[in-house]
Amino acid sequence: MIFWEIAKRNIRIHMLRSTLAMLGIVIGVVAIASMGILGNSMVATVSESLSSVGDSVIVTPYAGGGGGMGPGGGSSGSSSASLKLTDQNYQQIKRVSAPNTAIPVYSTSDHMKIGVGSDDIVASIYGLPSEDVPDLMKLEAGDYNNGNSGCLVGSTFAKDHDLKVGSRISIGNDGSKGTLRVTGIIEERGMSFDISTDNALVVTDEWFEDTYNRNKDYDEVVVKVKDGDTATVKTNIEKQLNKHKDNKIVSVTDSKATLNSIYATFGTITTFVSAIGGISMIVAGVSIFNIMMMSVNERIKEIGIMRSIGTQKKEVMSMFIYEAAIIGVIGSIIGGLFSILAGYVVSALMLGSTKYLVTAANALSVTEGILFGIIICLACGIYPAWQAANLNPIDALRHE
Repeated sequence: MIFWEIAKRNIRIHMLRSTLAMLGIVIGVVAIASMGILGNSMVATVSESLSSVGDSVIVTPYAGGGGGMGPGGGSSGSSSASLKLTDQNYQQIKRVSAPNTAIPVYSTSDHMKIGVGSDDIVASIYGLPSEDVPDLMKLEAGDYNNGNSGCLVGSTFAKDHDLKVGSRISIGNDGSKGTLRVTGIIEERGMSFDISTDNALVVTDEWFEDTYNRNKDYDEVVVKVKDGDTATVKTNIEKQLNKHKDNKIVSVTDSKATLNSIYATFGTITTFVSAIGGISMIVAGVSIFNIMMMSVNERIKEIGIMRSIGTQKKEVMSMFIYEAAIIGVIGSIIGGLFSILAGYVVSALMLGSTKYLVTAANALSVTEGILFGIIICLACGIYPAWQAANLNPIDALRHE
C-alpha cells in the first residue's frame, strides 16, 4: 500500500528523531514489564516459602488476659511471668477442631555445645508429641523416632554447625541439661507462622517437661487443617475459648487469611511500581505526539498536493497513524525483549534468585507492557493525523 510505504519513507528520512521516540517507548515498556516481573517473582517466592503453612491455625495465649489461668495451668520455671495454654485449653481446642490434628507446642531458648571445645550456641528448642511431628514437618535425612535421648535439627542449623545424623549436642551451660543425639534433619521450611524449625531443635514433649519442669502448660497449639476451612476452625476455637469478650483466653491466627493478606499487599506494591513505570510511558507518548505534530507541520505543502490530486482525508490520516504504529510496535517489541533481561537482573539482585523468571504471570506482564506501549503510540498519533487530514488543501499549497 502506497501510504504504508510513504510512512516508512518518512521514518527513514527522520531516522534520528524516530529512533529517539522509539527509545522513549523502549524505556517505558522496560519499566512497566520489569516491575511486573519483579512483583510476580516476589509473590511466587513468598508463596513457595509459605506453601507448607497455609493450612494451619495457630492458637497462642491472649496477651491481654488470663491465658495461663485455669485448671491444670502452670508456668515455666524460667519464665514464670509468661502466659501459657493449659491442658484444659488444649483439650478444648482439640475437641472443637476435630477431626483435624491439634498439636501442643512447648518452646524455649537455651545454651548448647556441639562437639568438644565448641563455643556456646543459643538456639530455640521445641517440644512436641512424637506422634504429631510428621504432621508438622518433613525430614531430609534420618528418621522421626528420636525418643527421649534424641532430637531433630533444622536444615540451616545442621549446615551452620556441620551436624549429621548421629551427631551429639550438649544442652544447657556445660551440658547441665543432658546430651541429645541427632536422629533426623528437618527439611527447610522457610518462613513460618507456627514454629520456625530451620535454625532450631525439636525434642519430645516428655523430655521437654522433665528438663524444663513444664507440666502441660503450652506456649501454643498448632491445628493442621485437612478437613474443612481454616476460617471455620478459627471461628469455632474463638467461640469455645473466648466466650466472654472481657476475658479472652486465646489469640487465634488463620495462616491462610494471613497469606491472602500478604499476597494482596504484594499485588498492591506491584501495581504501584508498575504505575510508576507507566509515567515514563506517558512521557514517551508526549514525545511521540510532539514528533507527529512536527511531522505534520513539516509536510503541510506535501499534504496539500496529495489532497489536490484527490487523496481522501482517511488516506492522509492513515499515513500518519502508520508512522505512529511503526514507531510503537518496533519500540514496544524491543522494550519487551529488554524487559526480560531487566527482570532477570532485578530479580537476581533483589531476590537472589531467577527461578521464577519464566512463568505465565511474567509473560503476561511483558505482553501487557508491549500492548500498552503500542496503544500509547497510536493514541498520541490520532490527533496529529486528524489535523493533517483536515488541512485546507488551498491553504496547504500556499504554505511556505
